[in-house]
Amino acid sequence: MRIDKYLWCIRYFKTRSIATEACKKGQVRVNSVIAKPSKEVFNGEQINVRRNQINYQIVVLDVPKNRIGAKLVDLYRKDITPKEEFERQDLLNYSKDYYRKKGMGRPTKKDRRDIDEYNEES
Repeated sequence: MRIDKYLWCIRYFKTRSIATEACKKGQVRVNSVIAKPSKEVFNGEQINVRRNQINYQIVVLDVPKNRIGAKLVDLYRKDITPKEEFERQDLLNYSKDYYRKKGMGRPTKKDRRDIDEYNEES
């Protein structure tokens, strides 16, 4: 089975075209080698997928015949992604909460003072 179709079948991507684009951009590796969308996938191969700033690591257990339900995904792949990847994503999300959201307008007087204080320290 093609790598783009496999990633779509095990629900890592919503559509096959998105999976194909990820392969073309070099975000998918099979056994540490960048994979083209037409690369064939076999049992026991390790796949690295970079999605949403997380490097997922998957081991192929079996190849499904077609797209499967979400409850059956674990029969066809083993997720060996380190927990540090998810923790790093959580830290990134927490750091983004501090900043002003786009379109919130000009800084308040308190924000301005905090910015000036930060610039004086640098």
